[in-house]
Amino acid sequence: MRLKKSIVIPVVVLGIALGAAAIIWTQTTYMQDTFGHSAAANSGSSHTVTGVKATSPGTSNNASSPSDSGNNSSSDANSGSSAADPAEPAGAQTEFQQFMHDSAASRTTVEKGGISYVTNATSPLVLVNKKRELASDYVPDDLIKAPVEFSFSGDSPKQQMRKVAAEALGKLFEGAKKDGIELKAVSGYRSYPSQKSIFNAYAKTHGEEEANTFSAHPGQSEHQTGLAMDVSSASVHYGLEESYGETKEGKWLKAHAADYGFIIRYEKGKETETGYMYEPWHVRYVGVFVAKDVKKLGLTLEAYLARF
Repeated sequence: MRLKKSIVIPVVVLGIALGAAAIIWTQTTYMQDTFGHSAAANSGSSHTVTGVKATSPGTSNNASSPSDSGNNSSSDANSGSSAADPAEPAGAQTEFQQFMHDSAASRTTVEKGGISYVTNATSPLVLVNKKRELASDYVPDDLIKAPVEFSFSGDSPKQQMRKVAAEALGKLFEGAKKDGIELKAVSGYRSYPSQKSIFNAYAKTHGEEEANTFSAHPGQSEHQTGLAMDVSSASVHYGLEESYGETKEGKWLKAHAADYGFIIRYEKGKETETGYMYEPWHVRYVGVFVAKDVKKLGLTLEAYLARF
């Protein structure tokens, strides 16, 4: 049956309206999923990096980013990112677009003593690697014990994550259990001193250069953000092994982590980009919307954030 022209036009208009509403709902949900409230409400959080005030996304702190001026045109165009299509209705993007714009890799570091410190340590999209460090005194202020089973007994700081990440990890573990997959958490939050001790021990055994392929220098570890957790299973005796990626548990984790807001941070074949070896056990919280976008595009977090 053919629709009359007078009927088709309202249907098309309705479709556009519903599409715009879906965009608004998706992006608003991401902000709520990530923060538990809007980005605007989170904009006041900040951290001082060795005498330099560093402000989280949602505020204007672009002047402190040394590489900002040379990247505005490409960043504002979003380099074709599917997370922020310029063709989408402007009203549906304002807060989300600003958040992603402020989270760009080019806008979130400040130089101090020859070291690039991140200026958005409290953001769920903070990018920490060998070129972007956290201050030695940075400690997340919302750490809680993740509501999951661990591979060890007793209490330890490494059972902790930031609240939003810990709650998301709990849901991920519940989802795995429903699918008959057994996961246990191995190592979450690590303080700067703890990471320093771990790296020095590896360096003593393997040499500093080799150690830095699988362990981070203090300040360069995602574990200090409180947004990362190492996960394992009985199939590899709860070890952190590359072979974990070939187990049914590791395959489930790779397939479903994004549904709960996590990415496999150090993918196989991406060592040059991330600076670290393949780690199928290391999950990093970024929020559901971004996690699914990163997975769909097949990008590292470094490459994804460079698009903005």
